[in-house]
Amino acid sequence: MKMSDMIADFIAEMLTDGGGVAELQRRQVADRFSCVPSQVNYVIETRFTPENGYLVESRRGGGGYIRIIRMMDDKQRTLVEAARGVGGRLTQNNAAKLTRALVSAELLSAREGNLLLSACSDGALAEVPTEYRDQIRASVFRCGILGMAT
Repeated sequence: MKMSDMIADFIAEMLTDGGGVAELQRRQVADRFSCVPSQVNYVIETRFTPENGYLVESRRGGGGYIRIIRMMDDKQRTLVEAARGVGGRLTQNNAAKLTRALVSAELLSAREGNLLLSACSDGALAEVPTEYRDQIRASVFRCGILGMAT
């Protein structure tokens, strides 16, 4: 495995562990891989670009850092917006309509849609008093969509 690949994998792991954000210092990464800081720069400049879905911020100097942020793709952004639009209450019928629309738009797979429908069904919420089901269903639906968006 090439040095560039190892550095890129390390940064990608940091992004995963950090929920899509990695903050690092060039010198520390270079020391870890026994390379020069310009090698770290090369990896960041070629692999973590806006075209590849990343935003890179840097601050120079002794306490400087590089922050890499993974941007959401259109699918993720649409799912997040769908989750935000749910509101405080959601009927089983409306949850089914929204889920079918998301599956139809290929934002969710059929399997994901079925799992979401099952989690939001009256059967799944049978232990919840009827007057609270639509509130709980909205929360479950929103959390399910957000979970699938990441």
